[in-house]
Amino acid sequence: MGGDASGSGHGHGGGHGNGGGRLGVTYKYFGAPDGATAARVPISMRPEELGGDELGMGGMFTKIKPETIAAMVLTGIQGMPLHKVPPLELVVLHPDYAVVKLPMTVVDPLRGIGEESVGAAAFIWSTVPDRGGPQDAFNVYQLLHEWQDFSHRLHEAGHQPYCLVWP
Repeated sequence: MGGDASGSGHGHGGGHGNGGGRLGVTYKYFGAPDGATAARVPISMRPEELGGDELGMGGMFTKIKPETIAAMVLTGIQGMPLHKVPPLELVVLHPDYAVVKLPMTVVDPLRGIGEESVGAAAFIWSTVPDRGGPQDAFNVYQLLHEWQDFSHRLHEAGHQPYCLVWP
C-alpha cells in the first residue's frame, strides 16, 4: 500500500466545533468473501465489484456504528446482555480509513426470524438504556429490516459482513 494517499492527511474538513470531534465519521457495510478482498475495497470504494451485496440502496453510507448494529441484533434478538457483545475484528487500519469485520453471529440470527421478532427486537432495543443508534423503535425496526435483507444477500453470495469506517 503506497503511503501517498492524495490528500492532506489530517485536515478532516474543519469541524472541530464543540459538538464532539468525530461528527464526520461514516460507515459503509458490505459483503466480501474474505478479509483480503475486503481490505482492497477502500482503494476503489466499490464493493459492488465484489458481487453487489451492500447494505441499503446503492451502498449507502450511514452514521450507525457497527458496534451498535452488533449490540442491536445480539441484545434484541439473541437476548445477550450488552456487556457480552463480542468486539469487532480489525481487518485494516489505515490513516484514512479502517475496515472491520462483523461477527457472523450478528447477521445469521436475522435470517431465521419473522416479522414479529423483528418488531420485538426493535422494541427491546429501543428500551435499552445508555446506548447509541436510533432511539425510536420504528427507526430501529426499519434498520433491522434492511439488515435482514442484507443478511440474506450475504448468505446467498457466501460473503461475510464488513464495514468501512470513513472519517
